[in-house]
Amino acid sequence: MNSLEIILIGIGLSMDAVGVCLSNSMVFKNLTLKKRLAMPLFFGFFQGLMPLIGYFTGEFFAQYITRYSRFIVFLILGAIGIKMLKDAFCTEEKCKENNTPLTYQLLFTQAIATSIDALAVGVGFSTLSVNIFAAITLISLTTFVCSYLAVYIGKKFGSLLENKAQLLGGCILVLIAIKALF
Repeated sequence: MNSLEIILIGIGLSMDAVGVCLSNSMVFKNLTLKKRLAMPLFFGFFQGLMPLIGYFTGEFFAQYITRYSRFIVFLILGAIGIKMLKDAFCTEEKCKENNTPLTYQLLFTQAIATSIDALAVGVGFSTLSVNIFAAITLISLTTFVCSYLAVYIGKKFGSLLENKAQLLGGCILVLIAIKALF
């Protein structure tokens, strides 16, 4: 498997992370530079870590994770998306009460949820005699770049959309959650 093929796999794997970064950047106003950089770092790290785990654990571990991965992703991203949708329709006073910040714990949860499918890719790599360290480096970098661009684009759209950004962000996460079931 050549570098271009692995980069294309990385782009495919990063699309859920891109959607989440867009949503986060649109919804969470006044993100610090640290949080804007943390998103692509978290997502890039976990998109690289999961294939590594899949590569070394092989079929045994992966069959149990992948069996339930759709439901795990659906529950995590669905719950976050529904909360965003609920918050989009709250009144001005209630919105001020419920204005939760983007936390590192939330980023950690989102990064794991969006990278579970990469575990199966790692299992596939083990059967193809792929240089796993080169592959996970390319996948991590690809995800980082795609996620970083999504953070930038999401910030711009969030400013343009203002209050509707929460609604759009929630819809994106719910759609990714539903997509995970199929």
